[in-house]
Amino acid sequence: MKKTVLGELEELVLLVVAASTEDVYGVPVLEELQRQTGRSFTISAVHTTLYRLEEKGFLASSVGGATAERGGRSKRLFALTAEGGNVLREIQQMRTRLWQAIPEGKFQLLGL
Repeated sequence: MKKTVLGELEELVLLVVAASTEDVYGVPVLEELQRQTGRSFTISAVHTTLYRLEEKGFLASSVGGATAERGGRSKRLFALTAEGGNVLREIQQMRTRLWQAIPEGKFQLLGL
């Protein structure tokens, strides 16, 4: 598989979609990102990231049914693909190796 580098927001959005039990659209992704990170994001940044991840093959999307609460507009729902799952596992394994490379007691020397 070709190595792909993800930006921080791409990784976070992919993780939120992966953690969802159902296909998910932009607003719940935004809300979960803000809840989990304590940071502010714009909905347009989340939408752009969702579409970029779909272009890379890490997400798939479908159009959901129209709802009255959205004025009859439908939602684009996103789901993790197998390729997206693979890239998340690669990232997790790489981060684990990096954390394990930190010498024991290093943080104590820094007063942490």
